[in-house]
Amino acid sequence: MKNIVLRDEVYNKLSQMKREGESFSDVILRLIEEKKEKSLEVFGRYAGSLEESDLFEVVVRGRKSFEVRDFDI
Repeated sequence: MKNIVLRDEVYNKLSQMKREGESFSDVILRLIEEKKEKSLEVFGRYAGSLEESDLFEVVVRGRKSFEVRDFDI
């Protein structure tokens, strides 16, 4: 078990997202898993349709398009 410090704004957003019987750890894990599933879904669209080098370029371009922002929960 580890302790982390959250800004009040983040705590409040996580609190709003909590489902009945869910801990804060459960909420965070659910959000991470949902993000991972969405990423795999995107890569699945390209599976078999692009050469490995082309897929690498798609990934690099996609990563460059990400903007650093607050984690919107």
